[in-house]
Amino acid sequence: MSIIITAKQSHTAAKLPYGISNFERLITERYAYVDKTRFIEQLEHEFNPYQLFIRPRTFGKSLFFTTLSCYYDLNYADKFETLFKGLYIGKHPTPKHNNFTMLKFDFSGLDTSSVERFTASFYDSIQKALLDFVKAYQHLFSDSADIAEQIKQTPQSISALRTIFSAASFVNAKLFILIDEYDHFVYDLIALGTAGNNIYRNMIKANGIVRVFYETLKIGTKSVVNHIFITGISPMMMNDLASSFNIISNLSLNLQYNEMLGFSHDEINTFINASSIDRALITMDMEHYYNGYLFNKHASTRVYNPTMTLYCLNQIHSTQLPPEDIINVNLRTNYSILHQLAENEHNRTVLLNIMKNDTITDEVAASFSIDEMYSEQYFASLLFYMGLLTIDRVDQGITILKPPNYSIRTIYWEYIELFTRNLNKNVIIDSRKESAAIRALAYNGDIDSYINYMSKNIFQRLSDHDLIGFDEKYIKLMFLGSLFRSRLYVPSSKKEVEHGYIDIFLQRSPLFPDIPYEWVWELKYLKKADATEKQIVAVQEAMRAQLARYRASSLFAGRDDVKFAAILFIGKEAYNIMHSA
Repeated sequence: MSIIITAKQSHTAAKLPYGISNFERLITERYAYVDKTRFIEQLEHEFNPYQLFIRPRTFGKSLFFTTLSCYYDLNYADKFETLFKGLYIGKHPTPKHNNFTMLKFDFSGLDTSSVERFTASFYDSIQKALLDFVKAYQHLFSDSADIAEQIKQTPQSISALRTIFSAASFVNAKLFILIDEYDHFVYDLIALGTAGNNIYRNMIKANGIVRVFYETLKIGTKSVVNHIFITGISPMMMNDLASSFNIISNLSLNLQYNEMLGFSHDEINTFINASSIDRALITMDMEHYYNGYLFNKHASTRVYNPTMTLYCLNQIHSTQLPPEDIINVNLRTNYSILHQLAENEHNRTVLLNIMKNDTITDEVAASFSIDEMYSEQYFASLLFYMGLLTIDRVDQGITILKPPNYSIRTIYWEYIELFTRNLNKNVIIDSRKESAAIRALAYNGDIDSYINYMSKNIFQRLSDHDLIGFDEKYIKLMFLGSLFRSRLYVPSSKKEVEHGYIDIFLQRSPLFPDIPYEWVWELKYLKKADATEKQIVAVQEAMRAQLARYRASSLFAGRDDVKFAAILFIGKEAYNIMHSA
């Protein structure tokens, strides 16, 4: 199991490393650090030294990138004790530590607004990496100034990379190449739609600059390139480069690397202790918000998203108060591509089914191309690599995927709001009225005002065409999105109790502990054509019986702060609310 250390084993509280991805800084400036260095040893023992490792955004890839750099860089040999003493790899050093020159590329900031700007920024990124390399190892090259000038004279050519290979070969230097966010630009291009796809194909196809870059790296492996480690978000681009860069091993789904990035439950607890955070201020269920990721169906340990977790803990550490914002607003930016992906009707259907059922049955594909991105199987795999789905379980040999946690579910709920607005321009979302109705629900126990608001402003305004396939699951999604926005409640779907799964459970937000009422809702929808008096009575009786079973569960035993209601919608205009005594 990983441990937590602080620089110099200080007895004072460690700082939280939120937003810090520089390993050397974490260790030397007394930040708390989750020791993942045992995985360096595992990676080094892999048969293939050319490796790809994928995780969602904000999962600590860049920190591991800099950890590898410090460990293998020959320039850091005299800092080995300072940086790695007390860590696993410091106690079990491998023969290759501090044995390489490190050539590092970072493709996270490329300009994707046009072919010309992408090309220029890609070349600039490569040139900067090469010049930084020459500067870092100028003591190895007697003609380092000439090499740098030669690179500057070929700014629009990847051939400068061959210059580095030749220079390194001349002095018998061994290269370890690190590439961070190798496919970051791919998602920016996808978000541009057709224009972005065209840029992508032009850059990846034969003679495209991205393809030429990786072809040149492959040539380097015949002489001076001993190791390559690449991090990114999905295997899609590597699949499309397979014919020219077929030397890489994708380790992302391997069982032994399930916990290489992310925090386990035990690591989170030790993290909190090392930082001297007052546990009384952690008023939310952190596992519910940030945990849930599983990257191999045979793995037993789920991991927390590290950036989401540190975002929350950093607020508590800084203010000594419960966190104001439990969900990092940057999630919206990180996953804005979801809206573009769902422009495809088939993908939109898949998304809606995931949101309705909270699961999807599918195997995770180890690789797929951009052309396969819009098929159901590969679309689900793309969502998995993006962190929007994770492995739930294996049932009779079939893999079941689900959204990993509450924070990610809110992204789906925000999508459903946008989808509903775009579906029918008559839909009105009046934030002031909506907020007032939810406050009445929370503080006055008044459910009628809120249901009336949703009925008049949303459901009644849907067209007959919109109602094709409409059911209580779709209604539930619109409720969840609306209730989440208010921040008064932590809404959840399919909350499990002894006698079933609650359609909607409204738990008071830890930000508002004074809210007097929580809610349990049972939802049903009848098409107007099917709503005979006999059918309505039968459905109402069944809903009342279900509420009674919920009330009898141990979760609500002895509580008078929970209200129970059954809401029956008939067509798009009528509804009936039944309160449980």
